[in-house]
Amino acid sequence: MTAHVPIAICGAGPVGQALALMLHQQGIAAHDILLLDAKTSAQAKLDARTIALSYGSKQILQAIQAWPVRATAIEQIHVSRRGHFGRSLIHASDYQLPALGYVARYGDIITPLQQRIEQHGIPFQRPVQVTAMEEQEHQVGLTMADGSCISADLVIQAEGGSFGDQDQRNQYHDYQQTAVIAHVTCRQPIAGRAFERFTEQGPLALLPQEDGYALVWCTRPASADALLALDDSAFLHALQHTFGGRLGSFLTVSTRHAYPLGLNAQAHASARSVKIGNAAQTLHPVAGQGLNLGLRDALVLAKCLAQQPITSAPSRALNNFIAQRDSDRSSTIRITDSMAKMFASAPDGALSQSLLSLGLGVLDLLAPAKKLLAEQMMFGRR
Repeated sequence: MTAHVPIAICGAGPVGQALALMLHQQGIAAHDILLLDAKTSAQAKLDARTIALSYGSKQILQAIQAWPVRATAIEQIHVSRRGHFGRSLIHASDYQLPALGYVARYGDIITPLQQRIEQHGIPFQRPVQVTAMEEQEHQVGLTMADGSCISADLVIQAEGGSFGDQDQRNQYHDYQQTAVIAHVTCRQPIAGRAFERFTEQGPLALLPQEDGYALVWCTRPASADALLALDDSAFLHALQHTFGGRLGSFLTVSTRHAYPLGLNAQAHASARSVKIGNAAQTLHPVAGQGLNLGLRDALVLAKCLAQQPITSAPSRALNNFIAQRDSDRSSTIRITDSMAKMFASAPDGALSQSLLSLGLGVLDLLAPAKKLLAEQMMFGRR
């Protein structure tokens, strides 16, 4: 006999687990929610990837009592173009906030979420791999890799994988960039200040984290391969040359990893299923908006589902969700896509790059424009 549950959430990363807690907070019984994930709990907690959380995301996680204990505040963001004078500096104090955002390791984000899931008794199945989904008129059937089956009144897909592993969606662009990620330390760190430095091959971000900085260096695939092949000393020399001396000498670098970058997005809801977070939109990491957009998806979806009967006809709630998320989602995709393309579309010294760099300086003088950009990055389109 096939087990049945009203709501199945496929993918129990931060977005999937936050959604489960929000649904329960909206009055949906814990036993009516089932989380499915391919990773074990230990694998998730040990994941050392670095995540940028906006101030708005902190508010969302605090509301479900799942704010991570270990997170480094970003109080300022310095945005510049390599080899040009224009720059913009965004301060949290300009908006009467303690921070613009925070930097935390994936494992530190997922741990308090898992603790709250366990406290509320929300059912979890892991590790399980969903291999097939069949939507029918009155339910959705899920088949696992081990042959077991589950039926649900509503299925929420919250796990999208990485860009290089996904099927192509309606909005698709391969940036021909690879992100090289690592943790670095330097001689003269500036507490609370993040850096976004655009180069002719893509943005280089340094995010304050613990004793140093989380590095996200976006470059062309061949350059990324060359950077990965360098020994630590040569890599730090290359980083110093590209970033400059604002932080003094770079001293150490952790193990480096790399992944391809692209835009792959498509809002989708059927009568009994919907995609959120990375399953609906995979973004370039410039401005660090991926998880933040996904958490806002979860927040709105939970509210929409709480207003409609799920077992009989969830389609109205899902259509309402798609409509409510359109403005924020479209704006965030447009901003990150434009930033990823335009700053790496011409070599250093080109007139277009000089004009873009001048624009950064002008942005610093236009308080209303800078405020709109900062609010979009912190809270989304509201």
